Amino acid sequence: MVSIKRIAGLMIGVASISGCALTNPTDPYGGMASYWMGETGPGVELPGRQAKGPAEPEGPISLGQAVHIALVNNPDIAARRHEVEAAAAQKDFATGQALPHVSIETGYSYFLNAQRVVPPSSNGQSGVFGRNIFSGDLVVQMPLFTGGRITSEIRSAELLTKAAEHRLARSRKELVFDVSSLYFNILAQEHVIESLQFSQTALVQHLERVDHLIAAQKAAKVDRLRTQVRLANLEQQIVEQRNIRAVQQQALGDLLGLTDHRSPLEVQGELVIKQVVLPDPIAAIRLARAQREDFLAARAVLEAQAKAVDAARAAQWPMIFGQASYGGRLGVDPSEQPSGSDRLEDVGQVGVMADIPLFQGGQIKARIRRERANLSVSRQRLRQLGLQIQLDVKTALLNTESAYERVQATRTAIDQAEEGLRIEREKYVQGKGSITDVLDAQASLLFTQTSYYKALAAYDIALTQYRLATGEPLK
Repeated sequence: MVSIKRIAGLMIGVASISGCALTNPTDPYGGMASYWMGETGPGVELPGRQAKGPAEPEGPISLGQAVHIALVNNPDIAARRHEVEAAAAQKDFATGQALPHVSIETGYSYFLNAQRVVPPSSNGQSGVFGRNIFSGDLVVQMPLFTGGRITSEIRSAELLTKAAEHRLARSRKELVFDVSSLYFNILAQEHVIESLQFSQTALVQHLERVDHLIAAQKAAKVDRLRTQVRLANLEQQIVEQRNIRAVQQQALGDLLGLTDHRSPLEVQGELVIKQVVLPDPIAAIRLARAQREDFLAARAVLEAQAKAVDAARAAQWPMIFGQASYGGRLGVDPSEQPSGSDRLEDVGQVGVMADIPLFQGGQIKARIRRERANLSVSRQRLRQLGLQIQLDVKTALLNTESAYERVQATRTAIDQAEEGLRIEREKYVQGKGSITDVLDAQASLLFTQTSYYKALAAYDIALTQYRLATGEPLK
C-alpha cells in the first residue's frame, strides 16, 4: 500500500502543477485595454507608439511633416514591422532545425519492483538494484538526412521574410498616398471655402448697391430678396464645406496615428501644377511589374509556397538522425548493493536512427495536396494582381491627363467668369441688365473657382496615384 500511495501522490502532484507552469500569462492587449475600453482618460500613452516619436503638431503642418508623423505613428505600419519581425523569427526557427539540438534530460522513477540502476555490460555482472532511480543525460541530436525538408523550409521562410519586407514597403507607400490625398484635398477645400467667402463678401457689397438703387427707385425690392436668398444659400454652402474640411482633418489625424487630437489639423502649402512627361501605358505597366512591392511580395509568396510543396513531399522519405548522449543513473536507498559497487553509474551512447514512414493515415498525401492547392491559389493571386496593376496604371494615367486638361480649361474660364460678372454688374447698375443675370454670373464665377482648385488637387493626387501604381518613390 505504501508504494501505491507514493505513486498516487506523485501523479496528483504532477497533475496539480501541470496547468500553472506559466505564472505570468501574456497580456493580449499589451496595456491597451484600459484605454480602448474607456477605463482611462484621454492622453494615455499607447503601447507600440514610439516613445521619442513626433508629438501632435502645433500649428499648420506641411506635407513632409505629415508623412513623417504618419510613418512613425500609424498602427498599420507598426503592425507590418512586427510581421517582418515574425517572418524573420520563423526563418531563424527553420534554420535552427539544421543545427545540432543539445538538451538535458532528467527524471525520477519509482518502481513497484526493484530495478537495476544500469544495464549489465557482461554476463553474470553484479549490480545495484532499487525502487527509486534518478537519471540525467546530456543529449545531442543532429539531422543527417530529411529528404530536403529542412532546406526547403529554410528557403520558404527566407522568401516569406522578403515578402513581409515588400509588404511593409508597399504599406508605407500606400500610407504616403493616403496622407498626400487628404493633404491635397484639404488644401483644395480651404480654397473652396475662401471662394465661397469671397462670393459672400461680393454679394454683400452688391446688396448695398441694390439698396442704393432701390432708394433711387432704379431697382425693385424683389432684387433685394433674390440677393438675400443667394446669400443664405452661400452661408449654407460655407457651413457644409467647413464640415467636409473638419471630416478631412479628422481623417488625416487618424492616418497620422494621433490619439484624441482635439484641435483640427491645419495644413500649409500650395497647390501647383507641374507638367510631367509620363510613359506610354505598356512601358508603365512593365515598370510597375518590375518594382511594385506588392507584386514582388506576391512572387516571393508563390516561390515560398513551391518550397512548402517540396517540404511536404520530403515527408515521404526516411529521416535519419545522429544521436549521442552521456549521463548517469543514481539508485536511492538501493535494495541490493554488492560489495564494491557504486549507486551512481555513468552511461553513454552514440548511434544513428532512421524514421521510415510506413503508414501515416494519409496525412502525408493530404499535406501534399493542401500545399499544392495553396500553390495554385498563390499563382492565381499573382495573376490577379498583375491584372490589377494594369488597371491601376491605366487609371492613374487617364486621371492625370484628365485633371491636367481640367486645370487648363478652368484657369482660362476664371478670367472669363470674372469679366462676365463685371459686365453684368455694370449693366445692372445702368439699368440694362437683370439681377438674375448678375446672380448667375456670380454663381458661374464661384463654380469655376471651386472647379479650378479641385482640379489642381485632383492633378496632384493623380500624379501621386501614378507613382503608387508603378511603385516609384512618392514625393
